[in-house]
Amino acid sequence: MVVVVMVVVIPTNTGASVICNKLQWCQNDDMHSVTSPPNAVMTYLSFDQQLEDVWGNFSLLVSAQSNERRVVAYMPGDIIIGALFSVHHQPTVDKVHERKCGEVREQYGIQRVEAMLHTLDRINQNQTLLPNITLGCEIRDSCWHSAVALEQSIEFIRDSLISAEEEEGLMKCVDGSTSLYHSKKPIVGVIGPGSSSVAIQVQNLLQLFNIPQIAYSATSMDLSDKTLFKYFMRVVPSDAQQARAMVDIVKRYNWTYVSAVHTD
Repeated sequence: MVVVVMVVVIPTNTGASVICNKLQWCQNDDMHSVTSPPNAVMTYLSFDQQLEDVWGNFSLLVSAQSNERRVVAYMPGDIIIGALFSVHHQPTVDKVHERKCGEVREQYGIQRVEAMLHTLDRINQNQTLLPNITLGCEIRDSCWHSAVALEQSIEFIRDSLISAEEEEGLMKCVDGSTSLYHSKKPIVGVIGPGSSSVAIQVQNLLQLFNIPQIAYSATSMDLSDKTLFKYFMRVVPSDAQQARAMVDIVKRYNWTYVSAVHTD
């Protein structure tokens, strides 16, 4: 099964992305498409210039970003799962006000994007897990920064709330064909982000719209409070549980001397 990944550039001053039938030319004169190598079915849309050095299923996710342009990796499906991965490092001090992300995080950024695409591909190939149902995803770059993560989370919420009538009014192809955007499905839940402090802020926003959030590395004890974060779940133990586990190991083996290494 070939994974189909559609990557869309979204200018923040529009309220929506543009996806037209059969990837036809759309209303914005600056938009054009670039087709990837034949071993993967992908299309790249840009509002600025033709992107060069296209590589991987998420090349636009690792391109330069700023508050003028946001990029997503989108895989269609019957059920769409949102994800916030830090594909880039957080903005440098002189770029914080622009929310322009830093360098690419190859180990913990790119790998997580590929892991999600691979996992969904395997699930969709298995006809016994979800028969007649295809899982898709919308992956956004949080850049390990709260402002960027919140900005991207707002896009998830907008996708869940916008009506078909509004979409029809926003999206038009120059040849008069129907825009595919009106059929875009809402996000059923969001995976990530990685940082506890950023996850807390994202959860404060998502829970207002009853959108579940599942964290993969946010370990703060504060997130265990279900009265404050009722739509938050995680697949890793909290800091408190990890500390208890370490103490239990020390007691189990009767260790009397322990060295700790901490990275600030």
